[in-house]
Amino acid sequence: MDIAERTEVPVPETRLLDEATEWDVDRVVKSRYNLLVDEYIDSYEPSESSIVKSVQHVPSNESLNIATTCEAMDHVPIVQEYIDGTDEYVFGALYDHGEPLATFQHRQIRGDSYTGGGGVYRESVEIPSLEAVGRAVLDELEWHGLACIEYIEDAATGEFKLVEINPRMWQSLACAAASGADFPYWYWLQVIGNSDSIEPGYEVGVGTHYMIGELEYLTSIVRDDSSIVGRPPLSAAIKEVLLSCFEMPNFDYCHVDDPLPTVRLARSEVSHGIRRRMT
Repeated sequence: MDIAERTEVPVPETRLLDEATEWDVDRVVKSRYNLLVDEYIDSYEPSESSIVKSVQHVPSNESLNIATTCEAMDHVPIVQEYIDGTDEYVFGALYDHGEPLATFQHRQIRGDSYTGGGGVYRESVEIPSLEAVGRAVLDELEWHGLACIEYIEDAATGEFKLVEINPRMWQSLACAAASGADFPYWYWLQVIGNSDSIEPGYEVGVGTHYMIGELEYLTSIVRDDSSIVGRPPLSAAIKEVLLSCFEMPNFDYCHVDDPLPTVRLARSEVSHGIRRRMT
């Protein structure tokens, strides 16, 4: 966030939770590290790890027990000013020691929760101002390898505000691949020293669905709760999901000519993802 501000990329106010004083705005508390390992957490052994992806919405008129929250997340999370956004976007990129080899953008239409989360229905876009703020941060970091940056378009200012950065491939990678941005292949070309063979570019307007994630989205309307984000009507949400699947029948793993990955995914995700929201 400091680097983003230095490069004049808009960001919401962001702090470590234990350094945050009283705020008079709505805020979001979320994990600093989704994957906890011994390099980040002193109490972990090298063989230990855990995944923490909790997100908590806290309205301006409510206080938060910092010690309890840190204990529940097993580390000190971050607290961030809530951005009332029109849309959420992902800027994906592959860099070679500070030089961009390929970039990609998509607009997140639905997340795995009605309050947000990982994209489960997205559409490829190409917005010059989003490209500019995405490259500015990675250029300044002299980035090498893959990166995924999440932005929210501020409804009040129209600015793309950086809310998260991850040094990895992203959940909605299938949308990039379906659009022609084959990052796994390009990453392999980079690793073997054949970056010159990368032909960046992609088709705009391609949408893809993560079907298990769509089910999680619908489940979240029943099970999740937010004091900041309004809950959509379940019947309207079901209609919206079905209509978008009919109009844009592109799915991350569901292919008629190769059904076993879908069977395997359904078996694992139903027992983990849906059950996680039911408990």
